[in-house]
Amino acid sequence: MSIEALKSAIPDFAKDVRLNLSSMASDESLTDQQKYGLFVACGIASRNAAVRDALIAEAAPKLSPAALTAAKSAAAIMGMNNVYYRFVHLAANKDYQSMPAKLRMNVIGNPGVDKIDFELWSLAVSAINGCGLCIDSHEEVLRKGDVSTATIQTAVRFAAIIASAAIALEAAESDAGAKAAAA
Repeated sequence: MSIEALKSAIPDFAKDVRLNLSSMASDESLTDQQKYGLFVACGIASRNAAVRDALIAEAAPKLSPAALTAAKSAAAIMGMNNVYYRFVHLAANKDYQSMPAKLRMNVIGNPGVDKIDFELWSLAVSAINGCGLCIDSHEEVLRKGDVSTATIQTAVRFAAIIASAAIALEAAESDAGAKAAAA
């Protein structure tokens, strides 16, 4: 499945999602590696197989094997870190903030691609997963790396669009299941 097939699978009640997917695909404000890495990392973070597969299929030919692996790594490591650091941030017991995480995170220090691109992907996945502490941490690294506010906003906009595509497809599947059950 490609991004075009994904767009055609989005139901009419989510026409805005289709339009946003189109604008995302034609965006030229990011480098190709940043853009297609966002497709991969956010597609995986969406936890929707159709979205994940379509975005990886679209991105894989446009990324080096190292960048494809790094984008997948960003989704995986943020899956772990976002749960842990969201807990640390939200827990009433503030003792957790001074405790070592004891989580292996070597890929963050050596992602195999430009550190800024990896941080951008990590920020977008953190936005999908709702970890404010991670969002702040990655945004700070990006700002210190002279990444513009507009670029950061674009990455998070991509995350929002990809997450909404997954929700639209799940809603359509729910509608189809309800119609089948009623028949």
